[in-house]
Amino acid sequence: MTPGVTPVRMTVVPIATANGFDLWYETIGADDAPPLLLVMGLGAQAIHWPDDFCHGLADRGFRVIRFDNRDAGLSSEHDAPPVDLLAAAVAHASGEPVEAPYVIADLAADAIGLLDALGVARAHVVGASLGGMIAQQMAIDAPGRMATLTSIMSTTGDPDVGQPSPDAMAVLLTPVAPGRDAAIDATVRSTLVIGSPGLVDVDEVRRRAAEAYDRSSRPEGMVRQLVAIAASGSRADGLRSLAVPTLVIHGDVDPLIDVSGGRRTAELVPGADLLVIAGMGHDLVPAHWAPIIEAITAHVARHPA
Repeated sequence: MTPGVTPVRMTVVPIATANGFDLWYETIGADDAPPLLLVMGLGAQAIHWPDDFCHGLADRGFRVIRFDNRDAGLSSEHDAPPVDLLAAAVAHASGEPVEAPYVIADLAADAIGLLDALGVARAHVVGASLGGMIAQQMAIDAPGRMATLTSIMSTTGDPDVGQPSPDAMAVLLTPVAPGRDAAIDATVRSTLVIGSPGLVDVDEVRRRAAEAYDRSSRPEGMVRQLVAIAASGSRADGLRSLAVPTLVIHGDVDPLIDVSGGRRTAELVPGADLLVIAGMGHDLVPAHWAPIIEAITAHVARHPA
């Protein structure tokens, strides 16, 4: 080392190439522990799996893997032109085909590709919201890679269940506000609509929204993910024949994906277990971490890899 020169500390960003996309990921827990893959939802980033929640799972003996889906966080952005969300919504409502740059099956292939890149043959997979849809599709398309499936606050793609309330639909279709402060305010407003009643910590929501915005802001990516949901249709047939041990968790007051979506998922998958959490909306607040972690741990214990 040259005298008087301060060495530069290099930070290695964990990136895995999967299905043609660079995916940012992070692992928490012992390297030799059973792998548990966390799949996040619409427009959300890996960090929307709260740190303490992830460490709670790691403390139960898992190697937790959280990652950014394509079009979110620090993973690759899709190079498709902007999507006409209104046109997609009209087509979906009328039962017409929805044109989309990709569908949920592509996002599922990304996640399987991440497992390939990490050398994980089989994993316990937990998905929330859109992440639950992705996890369901992973189990349908690649059941041999799934030790267990846990689908949280998600649905089957059937139009008669899991639909948002009018207020929640308005949140979904409201354009993302430009600028940091406006985006943070919009996150607070939407969380107060879709979150667990009486349990939303506005200061914490604001802090996490600022953290997420500063890490990455991908409004067009969120629109593409939303259109992917509309273009993917029902997973009912695949879920009926699923042989992967499945746990479904849903809040009984979820206004964004009605609890009927979780109930239908559990009804379709042979032998699935259903946990409905009283007072839980469409969020992961600390008050609900313990029952969710307990349920996942017990589910995995009944079906070890």
